[in-house]
Amino acid sequence: MSVSTAAADQSLCTPLPVLGRDVTVPLVTGGEVTYAALDYAASAPALQRVWDDVAAYAPYYGSVHRGAGYLSQLSTDLFENARRTVAEFLGCRAGDQVVFTRSTTDSLNLLARAIPAGCQVFVFETEHHASLLPWQHADVTYLDAPRTPGRAVQILERALADRDPHGPALVCVTGASNVTGELWPVRELAAAAHAHGARIVLDAAQLAPHHPVSVADLDVDWIAFSGHKLYAPFGSGVLAGRADWLQAAEPYLAGGGASRRVTRREDGGVAVEWHETAARHEAGSPNVIGAYAIAAACKALTEAGWDTLVAREQHLIAKVRAGLAEVPEVRVLSLFGDDAPRVGVLSFVVDGWNSSHFAAALSAEYGIGVRDGLFCAHPLVRTLLGSDPQTQGECGAPEAAPGEKSLNAIRVSFGAGTPDEHVDRFVNAVRELVRDGAKWQYRTEEGRCVPAV
Repeated sequence: MSVSTAAADQSLCTPLPVLGRDVTVPLVTGGEVTYAALDYAASAPALQRVWDDVAAYAPYYGSVHRGAGYLSQLSTDLFENARRTVAEFLGCRAGDQVVFTRSTTDSLNLLARAIPAGCQVFVFETEHHASLLPWQHADVTYLDAPRTPGRAVQILERALADRDPHGPALVCVTGASNVTGELWPVRELAAAAHAHGARIVLDAAQLAPHHPVSVADLDVDWIAFSGHKLYAPFGSGVLAGRADWLQAAEPYLAGGGASRRVTRREDGGVAVEWHETAARHEAGSPNVIGAYAIAAACKALTEAGWDTLVAREQHLIAKVRAGLAEVPEVRVLSLFGDDAPRVGVLSFVVDGWNSSHFAAALSAEYGIGVRDGLFCAHPLVRTLLGSDPQTQGECGAPEAAPGEKSLNAIRVSFGAGTPDEHVDRFVNAVRELVRDGAKWQYRTEEGRCVPAV
């Protein structure tokens, strides 16, 4: 083996350092084990680099855009440099704005407030609730779940062809499913939207931590994502893209920072001149820690190299899929089919098990953290599980409406900080639970399955 090949293989096997990688947790069966965090799709652990950068800045924390003192000026520069770093990370075009928000949900609700009057919105029922629900006060069309990427483009084209061609329109689509991990044909959907005079916003919450994402290359109008899924869990998010609708809209929040000039009117009220920059939608004291953390994560991922990160994740995905395929009782959920490209997110069900019970056993008996439920994507999960009833009354089984099946699934998700050992332990645990059953008794407490004491 050549030196260069050995180095490449070593980099493929080395996860990025993350906070909490040495945390141990107790097992109900006795002893402790290093915690296997396999719920990255909910919140990824902080990169050690992000934590170190934030810790180094923390003593210099000061007000942003509001002070003449050294720390205030330093914090303001850091905040605006973070904006530029994110713009570069996202491949933003000249004139695009980067608005710091609280999360993907906040970003898409901001955009929903900024769409012009009469705007028609098109969104697939397969979206996460963050991108499915903000448009309810608009003229919204919910599109049926497609079963292939090509079919997704066809459904959108047909819906757009039937719309009023004279008014504004917006398409909202995910980049990677938070349920199946499957990649959506974003570039093709963007082309379809623009061909029919519509704009498109990309929910990149699950895509940005796993793949390079570019506003320009994908030809989307906006991108939204969350810091806490990008290894920067400090309460910040991003909406980046075209400035015109954002500049024309009333501020998302009214207050200091969004206003450029406020005066009293003769009638006793106040007149407000709002900023036209990103500050228009960033009222209040900015979350400089959150913005800086996102910028630090963007730099760390870029410096690690996307080719290396993607190759290593595909290696982990192959391990998980091969391991689950050896257990006949396991069914991995898929919208586009087994061969569809995906990020490190997989959901599955196990014959003879309620998913909450299975997830509880993984945690209590093996120290493995996964997610169970409907993953804030209820219409999609219900579509995927429509033929799989689960026994009601079993430990942790979710309540169902009369005549409705009790449905939930298990989700395992991982990323740049996941070591091979965590994936191997997960696969072995699934095999053992299916073969031997749980070693402990469990009960339902406040709707969740927990170990009985």
